[in-house]
Amino acid sequence: MEGTESRSGTSSVVADWSLVFWTLCSVLLPVLITLWCSFQRSRRRVLIQDIFRKSKHDWHYTDLFGQPSYCCVCTQHILQGAFCNCCGLRVSEGCLKKADQLFLCKEIMMRSNGEAHSSMPHHWIRGNVPLCSCCMICKQQCGTQPKLCDYRCAWCQCTVHDECMMECLKTEECTFGEFRDLIIPPYYLSTINQMRKEKRSNYEKVLPFCRKHWMPVIILANTRSGNNMGETLLGEFKILLNPVQVFDLSKIAPAKALQLCTLLPCNAVRVLVCGGDGTVGWVLDAIDEMKIKGQERYIPQVAILPLGTGNDLSNTLGWGAGYAGEVPVEQILRNVMEADGVRLDRWKVQVTNKGYYNLRKPKVFTMNNYFSIGPDALMALNFHAHREKTPSLFSSRIINKAVYFFYGTKDCLVQECKDLNKKVELELDGERIELPNLEGIIVLNIGYWGGGCRLWEGMGDEPYPLARHDDGLLEVVGVHGSFHCAQIQVKLANPVRLGQAHTVRLILKSSKMPMQVDGEPWAQGPCTVTITHKTHALMLYHSGI
Repeated sequence: MEGTESRSGTSSVVADWSLVFWTLCSVLLPVLITLWCSFQRSRRRVLIQDIFRKSKHDWHYTDLFGQPSYCCVCTQHILQGAFCNCCGLRVSEGCLKKADQLFLCKEIMMRSNGEAHSSMPHHWIRGNVPLCSCCMICKQQCGTQPKLCDYRCAWCQCTVHDECMMECLKTEECTFGEFRDLIIPPYYLSTINQMRKEKRSNYEKVLPFCRKHWMPVIILANTRSGNNMGETLLGEFKILLNPVQVFDLSKIAPAKALQLCTLLPCNAVRVLVCGGDGTVGWVLDAIDEMKIKGQERYIPQVAILPLGTGNDLSNTLGWGAGYAGEVPVEQILRNVMEADGVRLDRWKVQVTNKGYYNLRKPKVFTMNNYFSIGPDALMALNFHAHREKTPSLFSSRIINKAVYFFYGTKDCLVQECKDLNKKVELELDGERIELPNLEGIIVLNIGYWGGGCRLWEGMGDEPYPLARHDDGLLEVVGVHGSFHCAQIQVKLANPVRLGQAHTVRLILKSSKMPMQVDGEPWAQGPCTVTITHKTHALMLYHSGI
């Protein structure tokens, strides 16, 4: 009996340990497999990044292509892999090194052998042609077969069937297609480089194809603006243009990027700024620096692709209240070509602190849109403080506007800026203005304010002259509070119109109040604010027709 009991006890212990062992295996094995896969994935990514860094292609990795894709090396169908932002090559992960050896990327500047070039052949890329593209020979649709087939020129974007590709096409001169007037050809840059070596600077004599209407465009994209579309747009513009024309403002300052204008014909360059109103102001400041350096004849005209939150300047100039990918990049370039030149007033805002012992220099800002003191500046200040703490939360235009709405609603209840008329004095062109009971004062240079509201016109039921951005006049209005601002935005109320002036002077007599210039807010103590005309900026107006 004792032997039987001891054997049963031993077997139960073995069973218990066996259960523990298999339980540990069932828990630890998936964890170990996951860790091993994670290690392999990270190791693979490091190897891929190393290839990307050494390559002449502008490779980007994707986990899922947006359309049926085939590897340009092994011709197999691929769901994930790498694509070149410049020439459009698509390859599987395993074929990356081989693709680097087999295929050249777009040349931003032709290799010079001492001879001047005035043309270049097509740069054909096989497979993955755009959907609904047509063959330049037979005019039939390309890319219809489920395999790597047909060709696309990386410069003019022409497509050709495999069977239509003739030997003469491989050496045929490329015309650069629809956007030839916007592209900086590689042979132009090689000629300019040769001229610089010879210390010659008459660049305007080197015109591609002797075109009279050549208007090269420079793309300046802020990848951190608004809805984070900048990264995608950079790639799409590099495909259509010379990659040397496309700049990421998170990696290079506008002042440095705009030096490309000095290598191009005078008064011919157009700049497309992809970003919010703050990015546009940054670029216009860099253009002002060019004037100071004596480069005034190279000043470009500026168009806007609105990626920010408010985009009031973009709206005023006809480029819309916000871009979310609804318009193809090709149409954006057409709009830039067709846009008309206009002037934009730029204003100097000088803030001088009060006090006998104040030794600080006055703060000086440049204003393109508007200056304000009161509830809308308070909303901007609260928004700015919140964004500084958690910048990752503010990557969407909708979220940004929701936060503005929250702070506006809060101010309706708290009314932190009440009795402003008792704290400030206002002078328009030297004439003192008697202020009614107000919470805010807004000085406007452009027609739009607050993300799409025409503040000066209000409900449009009173005969006031339209606000203009090029007349050298500022429009000055007052608001009764955040709720009044909301009523004006939905056309249920008019602002308190205080007048128009060439010079505005505002004296803050006591307490600390929120102020803002073009969305850049701060808390300001007793001071004198003087707004005077500074200069003009050359902009492009899109009529939208």
